[in-house]
Amino acid sequence: MSTPVLKLVAQRIAMGVLLLLAVSVLIFVGTQILPGDVAQSILGQSATPQALENLRRDMGLNDPAYIRYFRWLGGILTGDLGTALSSGQDIATSLKDRLWNTLFLASAAAVVSVPLAIGLGLLAVRYRNGPVDKIISGLGLASTSLPEFFTGYLLIYFVAVQLQWFPSVSTVYEGMPFGERLSAIALPVTVLTLVVLAHMMRMTRAAILNVMQSAYIETAELKGLTPFQIITRHAFPNAIAPIVNVVMLNLAFLIVGVVVVEVIFVYPGMGQYLVDHVAKRDVPVVQACGLVFAAVYVSLNIVADIVAIVSNPRLRHPK
Repeated sequence: MSTPVLKLVAQRIAMGVLLLLAVSVLIFVGTQILPGDVAQSILGQSATPQALENLRRDMGLNDPAYIRYFRWLGGILTGDLGTALSSGQDIATSLKDRLWNTLFLASAAAVVSVPLAIGLGLLAVRYRNGPVDKIISGLGLASTSLPEFFTGYLLIYFVAVQLQWFPSVSTVYEGMPFGERLSAIALPVTVLTLVVLAHMMRMTRAAILNVMQSAYIETAELKGLTPFQIITRHAFPNAIAPIVNVVMLNLAFLIVGVVVVEVIFVYPGMGQYLVDHVAKRDVPVVQACGLVFAAVYVSLNIVADIVAIVSNPRLRHPK
């Protein structure tokens, strides 16, 4: 890669690291200003003032906020996410399986939604302004207009309860056969696919239509190439950068935005884990989950930026 490309990639990575640092500050401050007393929530209302004071001292709650922040940040940099207040379990150990479950769910949704969205976008461009284009756009808008919880409950009632095709509760466990695991996540994958499908499809369509205005597209038409050959061979490769950006943003949403879907289908992922411990006011768990979600989101955006930079021929081959 040329020097301008390497410089831009390094800048994106550095900006991502700084953004994660800023997010960690916001997460820490946000959890510290929550009403209530952590020691009181652990020991209960019947705890004596001396017991509360001892617990606060043992947990370091009497230290200044900046000291507690750097202690927490130092633990994260060494792989120590802390201990859950409600259960006493190591957070990193608990998150490992939960994060894998969430990544598996998001990956399954991506495998379905990304090729389908790009294919529908190409089809909409091929028959633009025609009945096929209007039907695809209309169905896409209808699917993205429905809230996740509404779509989820509709699928549970009709597909799981009435038709009994798939289970309504997405229970997965270690060692579960792959086929059974896919069956268990079929409904949440369908909901996530419907949520992100329209956005990726419409942006694919818009990016390709923008490229179709270029002069070399007219040259390809004069050579006698079919419309589908022009779209797939000439327009789509040159529209890949904005499409990758949109795909990465939606992949980030599939991972970070699964909280509602996981709660609806009682899926043992990070979203369900976060909601359970928010109810218990388990601050270390909330901080860890928030930072992991932020790291995934920022990382995928960095990947999208790097792909867009590398795929830009003007940067790869500067004059």
